[in-house]
This record gives sequence, C-alpha cells and structure tokens, in this order.
Amino acid sequence: MDGSANLEHAMTLHEAGRLADAERAYAAVLSGEPANVEALLRFGVLRLQQGHAEESLALTARALALDPQSAEALSNLATALHVMRRHEEAIGHYTKALAHDPEFAEAHYGLGTSLMALRRLEESVRAFERALAIDPDYVEALCGLGAALQDLKRPEPSSRAFLRAAALAPDLADAHHGLGLAWSALHRDEDAVASFGRAIALRPGSAEAHNHLGLALQKLDRYGEALASYDAALALRPDYAEVLVNRGKALAELGRGPEADEAFERAFRLDPAKPGSCHALAMARTVAPGDECVAALEKLLAGESALRPEERVLVHFALGKAYGDLGERDRGFEHILTANAIKRGLTPYDEKATLATIEAIGAAFTPEFVERLRGAGHPSGAPVFIVGMPRSGSTLTEQILASHPAVLARGERFDFAAAVRSAGLDATAADFPLRLRNIDRERLGAVGSDYVARISREAPAAARRITDKMLANFCAAGLIHLALPNARILHTRRDPVDTCLSCFSTMFEQPFAYDLGELGRYYRTYERLMDRWRSILPAGVMMDVQYEDVVGDLEGQARRIVAHCGLEWSDRCLSFHEAARPVKTASVNQVRRAIYKSSVGRWRPDAGVLRPLLEALSA
Repeated sequence: MDGSANLEHAMTLHEAGRLADAERAYAAVLSGEPANVEALLRFGVLRLQQGHAEESLALTARALALDPQSAEALSNLATALHVMRRHEEAIGHYTKALAHDPEFAEAHYGLGTSLMALRRLEESVRAFERALAIDPDYVEALCGLGAALQDLKRPEPSSRAFLRAAALAPDLADAHHGLGLAWSALHRDEDAVASFGRAIALRPGSAEAHNHLGLALQKLDRYGEALASYDAALALRPDYAEVLVNRGKALAELGRGPEADEAFERAFRLDPAKPGSCHALAMARTVAPGDECVAALEKLLAGESALRPEERVLVHFALGKAYGDLGERDRGFEHILTANAIKRGLTPYDEKATLATIEAIGAAFTPEFVERLRGAGHPSGAPVFIVGMPRSGSTLTEQILASHPAVLARGERFDFAAAVRSAGLDATAADFPLRLRNIDRERLGAVGSDYVARISREAPAAARRITDKMLANFCAAGLIHLALPNARILHTRRDPVDTCLSCFSTMFEQPFAYDLGELGRYYRTYERLMDRWRSILPAGVMMDVQYEDVVGDLEGQARRIVAHCGLEWSDRCLSFHEAARPVKTASVNQVRRAIYKSSVGRWRPDAGVLRPLLEALSA
C-alpha cells in the first residue's frame, strides 16, 4: 500500500470512530513520510479528540512549519490552543487563518468560541454570524450563537438559533439543552422542562441538564420533581456545589430551613473557594464573629482579579450582608456599592426609554379611554393583583392572604403579560402605549379570559381568590382593570428611602436598581404612575397597603386587606408565618417569622453617599 493509500486508510478508520486503529495508521504514515502535511493535520485532530492537546499542538505546528500559508493548519493550531485555555493566542491564530481564507466557516466558528471564553460576547456573536453566513446549516455555530445571545440576555434570538439547531440536528443534546435555557429566560417554563427532558433522554449522564431541569421544575412549583432532578445531578457529580446551592434554595422556599442550611453548608465544604457557595451560605444565616464563610469571602476578594465579573458581584453582595450582620454597616455598604457598580456594567438598561414608556402608559389611560371600554373584560372576581416596588412588603401582604382558607397564593406570575402577548400585544415593545389606544372590547375580553384560564389551572375548588404578586404589573393596573373589571389590586408601599435601599442591597434581576440615581428616578416615575391610577380607577378597585402600618397594626391592616378582596375574616391570617406554601422572593426567611419591626426605619449610610438617591427622589 503506497503512502496516499495508507493515509486514506487512516482517515477511513478515523471517520469510523476507530481512534486507536487510526492512531497507529497515522503513526505508520508519518514514520515513512514525516513531512506529510495532511497526515500531520489529521493526526493532530485525532490526538485532540483523544484529549492530548499538547501533542496535537506539536503535530499541527509541524504541519504549519511545512506550509505556513495553510489556513487549516492555523485554525487547527488555534483550536488546540483554545482547548488548552490559551484563548488570546487562539484568537490570533484564527485571525491569521481568516486572513488567508475569509470564507473558512470553521475558523469563524472557532474564533467565536475563543471570544466567548473571554466574555467578548458581542464579538463572538459576529464571528458565529459570519460562520452562518457562509454555511447557514452549521449546527455548532447555531449553538454557539444561541449560547452567546443567552449570555447577552437576548433570549428571543437565542431561542431562534437553538430551534434551528434542534431542527437540523434533532439528536443533538446541546441544541435541546440550550433551547431549554432560552425558554427558561423567556419564562416559558413548561417548554423548558420539555427541552431539558429531551436533552437528558439524549445524554442521560449530563449533570448540567438535570440541574437545569430542576430549576425549571422549581419555577413551576413542582418541587418534588425538582428535588429529584437535583438528586439525579448529584448522583452523577457528587461534588456539584451549584446543585447543592439550588437544592438548598428549593428547600428554603418550601420552609424546610434546617435541610436548606445543610445543603448550603455541604456546598461550602465542597469548595470554599467557589463564590456561589460562599454567597449562598452568607445569605442563608446571620453571620457571627469568626464565621468561616467571611474568611473564605475575604480570601476570594484578595484574588478578585481572577474572578469573572458575575462572581465578583456575588462576593461583594455577600460581604456587604456579612459585614452588616457583624455591625460594620458602613464597611458592608461599600461592598454593596461595588457589587451594584459591577452589576450595572453587566446589565443593558436604557433608562430614558424605560421611564418614557412608563409615562406613556399612564398618558394613554385618559378618563374617556377607560369609560369607552368599561365592562368589556372577563367578569371573574377571583384575581387579586399585588403590585408595587420590590422590597415594599408585598410578600408579607400575600402571605397574610395565603393564610386565608379561600385564597390560593400563586406568587410572582408572568401570566398577565403572557395573556396580553397572546392577544397580539407585546407589553415590552416600545410602541406598546400607542398600540394600547387602539385596543378593542373583544381583545380586552380575550386578555381577561386567557389570564383567568392560566391562573385557574389546577386551582382547588375552595379557591375563591387567587393572588398574583408580579410587582411590575403596576405598569398594567389600568389594563388589568379593563380586562378584569372585578379583579382587586393591592398596592404595597413602604418608605421610599427604605424601599430603594432594600432594593439596592438585594441581588436580583432589576436593571433599574444598580445605580442609586437611576433607582431614585425609577421610583419617582413609578410613583407618578400610581398617582395616575388612583385618579383613573374606580373606587374600590385598588387599595394602598402601607408596610409600616401593617407592622404597627397587623390585625387592623390584615382585616382591611381581606375585606378589600371581598372575603370574610379568618383568624388564620394573623398566623401568616405558619402558612405552608412555597415562598420564592428575597423575603423567604422573613415571612416565616412572626411580625417584626426591624425593617422600619432601616439603617442608612451617610447622606453624602445617598445623595444621588435622595436628589432623584426629591426631584
């Protein structure tokens, strides 16, 4: 057999997956022809597949030395460097490969993966898109694009990329896994569960897929299945600290505090150098002097430059909370400021457009507009909407109602936005306020009917009222009334500075809350819209619930809340902390305690530090 035939035989073995046989065949070719560029390249690819990146790099470098103009050799060399996490070098070699061959789709894809590894996400998107312009059916590039868009918080285009990848390669687990992540980000949790389930069927040994399935099930309140998914992930990877953290959060939401604490502790023990584990432990308990999680956090802080920005956020929020527990509140707030500054840099937020949209929604609801459409919606009186700013006492209000035997508390729901979207309106679109003006009675009825069907799903017969604590529905209070004229709205309020400081000190996905000035301006815009609703909505539709009043007179305010919802009084509402229901908010621990007053008039940093917030609130 001549040299070319030997090489062809080696490549055939390689393509058939007979890697050990192919390895021997390539070695035989090179023993007779050490300068065979094709054999060097193919053997380099094989060794990389076998996990020998250093040897792959050496073989490919030999091929490149023999043919310095080879775009394939440059790209393969870059891929080996990428596997070795030498991403900057990899980018340089991919770029050289593309200079020789701009239409080399694989090099564009490889460039995208290395850029993504360095969190240069916008550049990675462009690289993947260039690969797809050359080869629209390049499944790996579609998955790379979907992942980069997901990291950029663009779930809609991410879902489109993964949908196409899954259509082209229905047996590719990565495509279904990525699609599940996109569905989760879009709050399409049933679809996410289906996609993760498909990914697991294709690759049962993926601990990551079991973990993400658990998260999706948890969002659907399917806690038993969620815990089983976490257990499956841990069976595959007993050292998977992130799963233990997620399991702990699920247990905490269920009120199983000791088990939750044990899960957080186990996660911390597995890897005290993991920011997520340290953060979870610090947030789950009152930090005492000498607490080892503080030492672990301070050690992470010392090596902060090696952490990803998202990890730095966790460390600073955890230290802010820990130092606050230890009575070093000014020191703690410095970390809160740093955490928010990093988070703001990671979060796209168009303040001008956001505030203008809120103002425009209020302007669309004139008395004439409301009167023209009055009575058009669905007649159900079951929905009770709890709206307002985060950290305003909304969870306490819902927990009071949840203790009533005739109330089903459903927590934060995306159902109203979904019902609006199903009726052909997108509440997130810039032109939403203008399109509202053209809404007709038939569409309003459709929104109301769709919403009632969504929240009533699997509701017990005894549930005469169903709460929805999606606080951002404050923007939709006018539309809620028109679509559901018999629904009741509870607007929870708290001292503005206390509210804003609590938002600022809590790590959650609220883009307006990472800068004190932006937070204050958002609060003022929200406040003006609530004033608008008070002037437009009929008496008896919306009631303000002041947190300080609830803390000061629990029974009086609880009776007022229950009466507003059209229910008879139940003494069980005074034992709200005993209600056996999942609680998903940042107040998960507080609402399982009897009423307390420590959050009224909370500690505040120096007025100079708060100046951006105070000035914005008083504007």
